[in-house]
This record gives sequence, C-alpha cells and structure tokens, in this order.
Amino acid sequence: MTNDDFAEIAGVVRRRSGIVLTSDKAYLLETRLGPVLTKFGLVSLAALGQRLRHQTEEALERSVVEALTTHESSFFRDGKPFDHLARSLPRLLASRTPGKPLRIWSAACSTGQEPYSIAMLVADAVTGRPDSRVEILATDISAEILQKARQGIFTQFEVQRGLPIRSLVKYFRQDGTKWKILPAIASMVRFEERNLLKEFSGVGQFEAIFCRNVLIYFDAATKGHVLEALARRLSPSGVLYLGGAETVLGLTDKLVPVPGERGAYAVAAQRAAA
Repeated sequence: MTNDDFAEIAGVVRRRSGIVLTSDKAYLLETRLGPVLTKFGLVSLAALGQRLRHQTEEALERSVVEALTTHESSFFRDGKPFDHLARSLPRLLASRTPGKPLRIWSAACSTGQEPYSIAMLVADAVTGRPDSRVEILATDISAEILQKARQGIFTQFEVQRGLPIRSLVKYFRQDGTKWKILPAIASMVRFEERNLLKEFSGVGQFEAIFCRNVLIYFDAATKGHVLEALARRLSPSGVLYLGGAETVLGLTDKLVPVPGERGAYAVAAQRAAA
C-alpha cells in the first residue's frame, strides 16, 4: 500500500464520518479491512485504494467506514454522566411541558449499552409516576452495529463491564449463555441510522444529549460544527454529556460547562441546573 492508497482510504473515512486517520494509524487498515477486501474481491489494500480512487461505490465506502469506526462501549461507562442524569431526572420530569415527553438522545450509541443504561435510569426514576413519558433516541453511523444494538443481547463479559448486579437481575433475563434486555426497557429506545456530519433534520429538541468519546476522532473544525449542531438541539435547560477527554472550550461559545460536573455542558444562554 502506497502513501497515496492510504490517503485515498483515509479521505473516504474522513469525508463520510469525520474520523481523521493519521499515518501512524495505518495498522488499523491492516487489521480491520481484511473482511472488506474479501467481500469485494480485492487482493490488497493497494487494490482497495485504487478502486476508491477511480470509482464511487456507496456499498464499498460504507463497508470501509464501518470497519474503521471504533465501537468500544460498556454499561454506565465512566459513571459520572449517568450519576448526574440520575440526579437530574426528577427535575427534568417535573419541569416538562404537560403532555410532552422527556426526550434523551444517545448519539453514536454503538452496540446499545449507553441508551440501555439511560433507559434503566429512567425506569427507576418513573417508578410510581404513570403519567411520565420518556423517549430515548439512539443513533449511530453503522447499520451493522445498530442491528446488534436493537437485539439487546449481551455476553457475560459485556454485562460484567459496568452493569450493577441489581440492574442485571432487574432488567435482563438469561438467554442461554447470554443476557437479553427486558422488552419494557428495550421498547423505550428507538434506534436510527444517522451521521453526525449531516443535518439533524427531524430529530427535535432534547433535555439531555449523550455524545461521548466521539469528538476525539475529529479535527477541530469538525468538532466545532458538531457541537454547534448539538447545541441547537438542546432545550434551554438541557445538558450535553461528552467524554472525559472531550471539551467545548475553544470550539464553540454556544455551550458552557455545568459547574462542578466533569463532561457536562449547558446551553450558554441559560445554564442548566446541576
């Protein structure tokens, strides 16, 4: 694979997903694109680069991006954002407009652990409040990953990563050697294929948005573009949750840190209550 071949593959990934692949990440192409080469009858990464250079193929480009997108996830990952949401849910539920649902968005939801974690917190919060309506939208760029997320089936290893035993017993049932989320929790989440680089048409407004451990793969301009788009989708009292290594500082003036909370941001015009 020549530098030009690498640049062609990296260019497709950046254009379609915003992910920046630098030359030190060339090993990812070697380790992840083998199945793509086999699927499309290509003998090498060089052949892939040349084919991408000379013709546009939606299916091939999509497969390349899906193979090179990181889908690391776990239940209640990093803890603090979920702790903050759990504390905020009573206020958010009480302050919502009568007749309207509380809406939460899990952007880049990967294999589903994040939106299902949110759903379990919501289920705990609405116990005894039959009038409470909550909608959880979960989106990802990868159709293949979304298919797995919709199934709501996890291995023993996956449920042992961050899921409290109380939640496992309460909200899952054992299915052979695996664990399946209960229908009551699964039904709270709607999965959609969406690209964070595209216009968020039709998604509406949200009281909470999780977009965690995604911006780290983007360049500064793309980070700013995505953050401003997300800010427009937050309700005035809403909260945006980012990953621990991510920030809005220097990227947008539409969002400000929630005092005392790591990774939580509010709309600048009206800070969310912590």
